[in-house]
Amino acid sequence: MTATFDLASSSVRDLNQALHDADRGSFHIANPRGAHAVAAGITSEIAVQIDGSVGYYCAGMHQRGAVHIYGNAGTGLAENIMSGSVHITGNATMSAGATGHGGLLVIEGNAGARCGISMKGVDIVVGGHVGHMTAFMAQAGDLVVLGDAAEDLGDSIYEARLFVRGDVASLGADCVEKEMRPEHTERLTQLLEASGLDASPADFARYGSARELYNFHPDDIDAEVAAAKGATS
Repeated sequence: MTATFDLASSSVRDLNQALHDADRGSFHIANPRGAHAVAAGITSEIAVQIDGSVGYYCAGMHQRGAVHIYGNAGTGLAENIMSGSVHITGNATMSAGATGHGGLLVIEGNAGARCGISMKGVDIVVGGHVGHMTAFMAQAGDLVVLGDAAEDLGDSIYEARLFVRGDVASLGADCVEKEMRPEHTERLTQLLEASGLDASPADFARYGSARELYNFHPDDIDAEVAAAKGATS
């Protein structure tokens, strides 16, 4: 049985409390009308369908379950997602998936600036284009872009992997194009299948860290540790 909330007559606070109290089941949300923080902080294996566009921080702090949005979203969609999935059929503005630690975020349309900023393990698939500074300081996880990427892609990136099918306006500091090895093609294939978006992995280029901004080089860690010990002895 599906529970229905109409935000034309119910408050977001009451809706979110009901979602937090549930440990199973499905929910349908009507008339979101750009409300902020809709379906934030879900902690159980529930399914939530939102019919319409939402405002800031929809599905923020998402821990479990699935949220499907039929519309567009404002700043901070699925910010700090930990697990589960968030899927939007439209566009997302700034900072989608910011600081996400896990789970899957699918944006069928375009994503604005700083998509995946400081991502820490989340996987993000964007069907359209992404804005400037996408994956800024991205630490871990995979980001897939079927369209183009604007300026400064992957600026100050750590170990996240970026796959872009279209054109890249410019790469940010320490971000370089890298070899697409078989394990990357396999991973990209898995993400495309999970997202439900149709594209050939052969059409993508991979980008990642040149590791020139690191304080030490992973291949020389023993020498770095020994030097640090000598400096303090």
